[in-house]
Order: sequence, then structure tokens, then C-alpha cells
Amino acid sequence: AKKGALAGEFHLYFMDETTLGLHPVLRACWMKRGEQRRIDTPGQQQWYHLFGAYNFVTDDVIAMPSAKKNSDAFVAFLDTMVAQAPDDKPLLFVLDNASYHRSAMATAGFAVVEGRLKPLFLPPYCSMLNPIERYWGHLKDSACANKLYPSMDELVDSVLVNLRKQNDHSNPKRFSICKDLQ
Repeated sequence: AKKGALAGEFHLYFMDETTLGLHPVLRACWMKRGEQRRIDTPGQQQWYHLFGAYNFVTDDVIAMPSAKKNSDAFVAFLDTMVAQAPDDKPLLFVLDNASYHRSAMATAGFAVVEGRLKPLFLPPYCSMLNPIERYWGHLKDSACANKLYPSMDELVDSVLVNLRKQNDHSNPKRFSICKDLQ
């Protein structure tokens, strides 16, 4: 097979979900000697979930918020992908083995869009093979790390700003994976 043949036949997306919490994501950071940086935390934890698909060719990310990570939300994300992605060739969706990716409802969702979307499941426990995992880390570093947001709405706003920056091709800080196979 010639280089890039698979990407030429399909729109290649790596799909996964992430959860953001109102409690800050803590990362290593520089501090002056003898000073300890304090990151406050709110009293009650709150959660925000994102379903996302990383386009391996363009480095764009399509994301959808969700109250829960379950089969209903996953099938809704399939619908979002089919509606937003170009329709000139099929979508190849690379997925992990989350239970809601393999549920009866998900299988029915795949059947409905069978001619448009093909799922490809990674081997179990191989999340390191999914580039969107690295993108989620980049997003959390950019939007959330070492910051306390007073409300979930402000955290979500920061995440959405960073998602828009990812899809701005003129942004020099957008996440990208080296695709040179030589």
C-alpha cells in the first residue's frame, strides 16, 4: 500500500471522551525558591464531559459536551460527526473499548450510518495508540492547568476558547502530531 492510502480513502478520526472537573488540574510549574504556589479548590466537585474526534489529517477537533458518558451520548456524538464531517468519503472512526462504544445502542447507531461511518476498535488497554488522548492532555494544560475557575461555566468557556484555537489553522500553538513516516 502506498503512503497515505488509508487517509485517502477515508476521513480518519480518532475518538475518545474526557472529563473536566471544577477542581483544578495540577501540573508541575516553576516557583521562586522558598515559595509554595497555592491553588485553591472549590468545595463541591462538578463534572463536564466532552466527546471528541481528532482529525488525523487536519489536526482539527470536533467536540460535543455531554452531561454523561453513556450510550445515549455516544450515539448523539455519532450523529454530530456524520452531520459535521465532510461527506465526500466515508469516516473511519478509531475507538477504544469503552462499554458504551460496544453497547447494543452503539451497534444500532453504527448500523444506521453504516455506509457513512466505519468503526475500528483499538486493542484493549492501548489508549497510548489514540492521538486524541494526547490532545486531551494539551487541552487541559492550555485551558485548565493550575487555575481555579469560580464556576463550571467559566471553565467550560476556557475549554471552548481552546477548542476554537485548535481549529484555527493560523494558530502556532495548536496541537499537531508528526505524520512523517520516513
